[in-house]
Amino acid sequence: DRARLCVRISNRAAAVRKEARLYLFQAQQWLKLQESSPAYGCSEKLSRAQLTLTVNQTEHNLTVSQIPSPQMWHVFYADKYTCRDEKENSQVEDIPFEMVLLNPDAEGNPFDHFSARESGLHEFFFLLVLVYFVAACVYAQSLWQAIKKGGPMHTVLKVLTTALLLQAGSALANYIHFSRYSKDGIGVPFMGILAEVVDIASQIQMLYLLLSLCMGWTIVRMKKSQSRPLQWDSTPASTGIAVFIVTTQSVLLLWEQFEDTSHHSSHSHHSLAGILLIILRICLALSLGCGLYQVVTVERSTLKREFYTTFAKGCILWFLCHPVLACISIVFNDYQRDKVVTIGVTLCQSVSMVILYRLFLSHSLYWEVSSLSSVTLPLTMSSGHKSRPHF
Repeated sequence: DRARLCVRISNRAAAVRKEARLYLFQAQQWLKLQESSPAYGCSEKLSRAQLTLTVNQTEHNLTVSQIPSPQMWHVFYADKYTCRDEKENSQVEDIPFEMVLLNPDAEGNPFDHFSARESGLHEFFFLLVLVYFVAACVYAQSLWQAIKKGGPMHTVLKVLTTALLLQAGSALANYIHFSRYSKDGIGVPFMGILAEVVDIASQIQMLYLLLSLCMGWTIVRMKKSQSRPLQWDSTPASTGIAVFIVTTQSVLLLWEQFEDTSHHSSHSHHSLAGILLIILRICLALSLGCGLYQVVTVERSTLKREFYTTFAKGCILWFLCHPVLACISIVFNDYQRDKVVTIGVTLCQSVSMVILYRLFLSHSLYWEVSSLSSVTLPLTMSSGHKSRPHF
């Protein structure tokens, strides 16, 4: 409500002689006129404008009110020569003008730089950075001690922590960009690009971790004993599959970033690269589900079944949050879709990391699962630790 259109002209006399006007069309209305272009002439198209502003003063302010939701508008300049012969129109002097369109925020401030697509993202990233900071103050020391202590999940915790730090860095870069954007309407484009790059690195890191942990369920299980279903196999086949999937996702993520210039870490997946990413993540989730079902059906230990199930919840949440939210966003208005995907994916991935952290740091469940030997678990320490049992 109360959107404003401000127009300033420097040649008022010429505007009056030419009977200059501005015509405002809503995007859907203009699209309909374009589709039925042969049926309407120039003058008839202009007569169907939702709003008309006669430019006969040096400065004009037009308030557009009673709009149920933010919409795209097309603004056209026309005068009495517009629908006439081009030769006659070319002999008339031009009218230099300045046009500013202002969208007020919820408090009625028309000088807020955030559009309807971006409103709320600044506050979201501020709260996200604050949560990361508080969590770091509370859990950093205990997490460092767990990593420093070593053990069969030492590498898992290091990779997971690296992915978490990259995700926090992406949130911080986005917050810095939006903080500056709220003041000057430009922001720090470098920080926006940096946030995307760091987020891609976090996605690749997590994909590597989850593939490393899951490949043992699908490939190793076919040729190793059932008592060691989590053993990571570094055969050329498993390594080749993991490298291929990670490389494919990396290429698709970079492709999508180059196609979408909005500088958001998550996208609505309307491009070909986005659709291929959705298909890849769904296939990974289905593969994980099939592998989990085969393992759980033959596993007799209740603790191990619970371990597998909890791990699968974290993995499936990470893989499916993008596709599910991209589908859910279709029911929202166009200007809300990017925000739904960006905020939803960030929260879902954070929850997935919390689930995995709780699982790997849980002594009551984890040490029972890993009590046989450190080599029965994926991503183990170097060979110097393999002969030491854990109880």
